[in-house]
Amino acid sequence: MYPPPRQPGLIIHAILILTLATVAIWSAWQAFQAEVGLTLTLFILIAGAAFFPLPFLGYRAYALLHANYTLDRDTLTLHWGLRVEQIPISDVEWVRPLPALTSPLPLPWLRLPGSVLGVRRHADLRPVEFLAAESRTLLLVATRKRIFAISPADPIAFVENFQRVMEMGSLAPVTAHSTYPVFIIAQAWNSPLARYFWLVGLFLNIGLLVWVSLLVPTLSRVPLGFLPSGAPQETVPAVRLILLPVVSIFFFITGWLAGLYFYRRPDQRVLAAVVWAGTALTGLLFLLAVFFLVTTPA
Repeated sequence: MYPPPRQPGLIIHAILILTLATVAIWSAWQAFQAEVGLTLTLFILIAGAAFFPLPFLGYRAYALLHANYTLDRDTLTLHWGLRVEQIPISDVEWVRPLPALTSPLPLPWLRLPGSVLGVRRHADLRPVEFLAAESRTLLLVATRKRIFAISPADPIAFVENFQRVMEMGSLAPVTAHSTYPVFIIAQAWNSPLARYFWLVGLFLNIGLLVWVSLLVPTLSRVPLGFLPSGAPQETVPAVRLILLPVVSIFFFITGWLAGLYFYRRPDQRVLAAVVWAGTALTGLLFLLAVFFLVTTPA
């Protein structure tokens, strides 16, 4: 195995995730305490903008943590998160460092230390797919269909071992295999059960958000919970009711991503269905919570 350098990228991703999560939580808290108006809208927009990149950054950190380049006598396997490329050794045409090119290779636009991912084109080459942690020590692996840019922590050892493997020859024919994150989503979408839970959860959360947005201007104060005796708690400004759809949407997105993680393995697809069913049920429970809170006498 030849892992990419992980530590710098993981540190950068952790800092960004913690910073954005802090901004999102602080902005959401300010929104819950603000009165209806421009200030409330501003805090909601800031919270949404800070939360939006978090799943993206979280997946890239997870992908980097589990990234690896595995080389044996028959195959070269590139593993980066949910992206897996299994290449028969006989399909590899050459391996060379990036400086060997006669013209610069454009790098992906959305790249960070530890996450140089994407597909770019070079004037003299086939499409180049980046599965790398950094751009300084890139190696290019050419196959019949495309070229892969990788960044093993020890590129010299990788090239030397690859040359030895090529000299020994393959022992058994291997079929090329590609797995993409989008393929897993499409595969899950083709399952009627998964599709049902996704749509139910999505519509419940959209409906909850729209309903609460329409309710807030018509209410002054609401109880945000109940005492052990069943009596409503002390009332708070109605704008804080927006907390419920925000939390529900957070659970829905988190559950959807967790379900995809389990669904990629056939033996864990039942667990994925349970997680997605839970997200749909959670949306329904939050919807009922809003109903009981707004219909309970203060």
